[in-house]
Amino acid sequence: MDWSEIVIKIPTEQCEKASAIANMTVPYGIYIEDYSDLEEGAWEIAHIDLIDEELLAKDRSSAYIHIYVDESEDFTDVIEYLKERFTAEDIGFEISFGKVADIDWNEYWKKFFHTTEIGKRLAVVPRWESYDNLENRSVLKIDPGVAFGTGTHATTSLCLQLLEEYAKEGTTTLDIGCGSGILGIAAVLLGCQTAIGVDIDEASVKVAKDNAAMNDVSDKTSFIHGDLAEKVTGKYNIVCANIVADVIIRLLKNVGEYMAKGAVLIASGIIDTRAEEVKAAFENNGFIIEKERTQDNWYAFVVRIKE
Repeated sequence: MDWSEIVIKIPTEQCEKASAIANMTVPYGIYIEDYSDLEEGAWEIAHIDLIDEELLAKDRSSAYIHIYVDESEDFTDVIEYLKERFTAEDIGFEISFGKVADIDWNEYWKKFFHTTEIGKRLAVVPRWESYDNLENRSVLKIDPGVAFGTGTHATTSLCLQLLEEYAKEGTTTLDIGCGSGILGIAAVLLGCQTAIGVDIDEASVKVAKDNAAMNDVSDKTSFIHGDLAEKVTGKYNIVCANIVADVIIRLLKNVGEYMAKGAVLIASGIIDTRAEEVKAAFENNGFIIEKERTQDNWYAFVVRIKE
């Protein structure tokens, strides 16, 4: 079904009171746009300080409450209630209306994710696509679901390219922040004996296990729900960390505990403005940079522990 959208513009400082009132009008919640603490929120929630310019240009003095009602329903009473309550509480407001088509987002995003050939040996193929493997590549079938990792983003692509160079028969891989499981599964398909992935998001761990089963590598992979490597034991020949710069810097203090003699750490997810800071962190924590790659303003590094 399609939806009628009610958009209420209110002063930012009155957002909390106004949203509490608006929330009483529908049984399934509301959507609030409030950019007044954008920088602080981005750092607190995602630990990033690089924000899209379009977001930075948003109005900070106003907030917007979005209410969605079944198009077939008469929402006159909703509007009258909101006007009455906002006026009584001395909340300034402007109300506008629109229509929103009902979209199956799980299907809609698939039009943007297609087969990607990476490096010389790997092809990442969405579960719903066929692939004519003319170059005899290792084919990694994937359905990312709610998890990050399709191979199309520069950070994952860089990791896969570097992993291809280090994955060899008999080696083992640890993927910290595994998301969809793409790196661990790729490691096994490229020759590694086993791969372990860990992610703080329980839903991602389930997706990773499902993807491993789809690629017939469940017997050589395992995925753990946990924060960084806190639940991991053993030492590995390859450690992957495709996460943000701040988490990589934090990880460097003890990641060596999981690295076998001569092991490499493949670190990605580093935006160009943080690259020098991460390089300094490598040096300060006893690592030397063996390789450095860039793609679309993102950096990835291969580092080793200094002998």
